[in-house]
Formats: sequence, structure tokens, C-alpha cells
Amino acid sequence: MVKQWLQQNLKGDAVLWGIVLAFSLISVLVVYSATGTLAYKKMEGNTEYFLFKHSFLIMVGLGFMWAAHKIDYRYYSKLSLLALIFSAPLLIITYFYGSNINEASRWITIPVINQTFQPSDLAKLALISYLASILSKKQQKLDDLKHTLAPLFIWTIAICGLIALTNTSTAVLLFLTCLLLMFIGRVPVKYLGGVIVVGIVFGSIFLALGQRGETAMSRMQDFLDPTEIPFQLEQSYIAIATGGVVGKGPGNSDQRDILPHPYSDFIYSIILEEYGLVGGVVVLFLYLALLYRGLVTVSRSNGAFGGLLSAGLSFSLVIQGMINMAVAVGLGPVTGLPLPLLSMGGTSLIFTGISLGVILSVSRSESKQELDALAPVNAGALKNRPVNA
Repeated sequence: MVKQWLQQNLKGDAVLWGIVLAFSLISVLVVYSATGTLAYKKMEGNTEYFLFKHSFLIMVGLGFMWAAHKIDYRYYSKLSLLALIFSAPLLIITYFYGSNINEASRWITIPVINQTFQPSDLAKLALISYLASILSKKQQKLDDLKHTLAPLFIWTIAICGLIALTNTSTAVLLFLTCLLLMFIGRVPVKYLGGVIVVGIVFGSIFLALGQRGETAMSRMQDFLDPTEIPFQLEQSYIAIATGGVVGKGPGNSDQRDILPHPYSDFIYSIILEEYGLVGGVVVLFLYLALLYRGLVTVSRSNGAFGGLLSAGLSFSLVIQGMINMAVAVGLGPVTGLPLPLLSMGGTSLIFTGISLGVILSVSRSESKQELDALAPVNAGALKNRPVNA
């Protein structure tokens, strides 16, 4: 009964569903451990507060993922430009009137439910969908700079620039993802080189006008200075070193009381401390498996839009995960990027769920087309099958 229900309601790539559920279970365990002390201090001893809140948000994210995978992915092409037009003014409003958290106005507080929302999450999803839509529709006109490429370049630089006003790392990640998507979409390299130059120029301007310019520069200088180890990295190194190969065990982290944002930006350090090198490798493997299944969906896609959309969203999630893990082990400057599918979050979990749901929608549609194509063949085989005497 349960198996039949799952087959009827959870369509698409079964392996990808399994990967997401594995991430969800790991996230609940690690966030519960990383927020225990914080909950005890802020919630007057209620150490389960963040456990229940995070578990609820994961269930909501999975619900949005399920809903997104039930929608034909081709509808997202029609919604992409509208979402972009809606998200651009939201980013401007956030810059001037957003809720200031950790010295940055990246959030808008939703009235009534009092839940913060990052417009950059919506803008990222909308921009990737828009690029995939235009690149798929105008595959034969990619040399037309004025009518085909100019809108792509303008929207990419504008959205990434507006995000850079409050969130440098997210803007850089999105810009790199868009360049990769354009490259896969066969945009001529000579034009990509021009976009990179223009992006660097305008990115520098937006960064100088924004709220995080000095912070970004100081973090880059600290990373390039071999004699300087930022406090966050120092505590992360201690967590990794004391975790060893098999870790201290679930709930036994010491650095969660010292390390800044152990439940979001540096949650991978807590994973390495409690579950050791083994746990860290498992998480890395899951991200690589997620990328692989996303690329499998791309290879099976019969339409350019589905393939580009799946590729862009897969790369966006996995590259962010790789950057977060690289920062935790000292291979990159400190950023504010959370670890997707694992870090504690609010509406970011919803948009991550939507992104994965869209990938599953692509795989579901392609699987359905394969079955429809095989149906006439199977019917013919049955018709010509000899009848036993």
C-alpha cells in the first residue's frame, strides 16, 4: 500500500528523492546539535525549540518540492520573466528598508507570520529560469547580440548587481552560475568574455555602493594573508582537528558554543567534529550524487529548456555547497553562504525545495514521454503475439 502510494505521488528520479530525504535527516540531526546551547540561552531552557522549528520548515520545503514537481516544467518558462520583474524592485526595497541582520539588509520581514524572506532567493530562481528559457528558444540566433544576447546580459548584470548591494557571495555565485549556463547554452565565448569584463566593472560599482564592500575586501585580504587566520576559521580548524576520522559522536560538539553561526555558515565544521572525516565524505558524496542525478536529467531531456533549467539549478545548489565546505576547511575566504539542504534556514529551504522540485518535474516529464513512446511498441507486440492453442 505504501509502495503503491509512493509510486503514484512521488514521480521523477527516485534516486534524487532518496538523496533529498537523506539530506533532510542529516540536517535535522546536525541542526538540533548545533542549536542546543543557543536554544537553552534564548528560549529559557527549551532546547527542542529550534529542532521543532527546523523540522517544520523542512517539511514545508518538501511540500513545496512535491508541489513544484507536479507542475509541468514548461510553465516555469512563462513565469520566469514575470518573476524577474517582480524580484528586481524587491531587491531595491530590501536594500533601503530591509531587516538588518548581521550588519546586512538581506531580508524582508513578512507581516503577520513574522518570518524573514530573502528576495535574492526568488531572484536567483527567476534568473536561471529566464536564461534557460531564452537560450532554448533562440538557439539559432545566439549570434544576434542586440535582440537575443543583450536582454540576457542586461538582466544577469542587473540582478547580480542588485544582490551585490547586500550579499556579495550570493551575487558572485549567481553570476558564475549564469556564465556556466550561457556556456552550456552555446553562447559564443567572445561574448562571454565581454560579459565577464562588464560584470566585473559594474559589480565593483555595486559593491562600492553596497553594505558589504569593506567586509568582502577585508575577508579576501585575510584569506590571501598567510599569517592571518580569521576567528571563524580558527574555531573551524579546532572542530575539524578534534573530530578526527570518526568524530566525537552526535551531540558532542564543543565548538558549537564558540564558532559563529554553527547552524548555518559553518555547519559543515560541526559535521566534521561530530561525525569526523567519514561524515564529511558522506556529505560530499551526497552533493556529488545530487549533481550527477541532475546531469542525468539533463542528458535524458528531449527539450533544450528542460535540460538547461535542470543544469542551472543543479549547478547553483552544488556549487554553493562546495563553496561552503571549502570555506569551512580553509580553501576559500569566509562567506555568508549557508550549506544548502543542511543549514538551518527559513524561506531559503522553501526555494531550495522549489528548485529541486523543478528538476524532478523535468525528470518526471521525460520519463512520461519515454513511457508514451514505448506504449505503441508494446501494443503492437501484444497484437502480433501468437495465441496459445
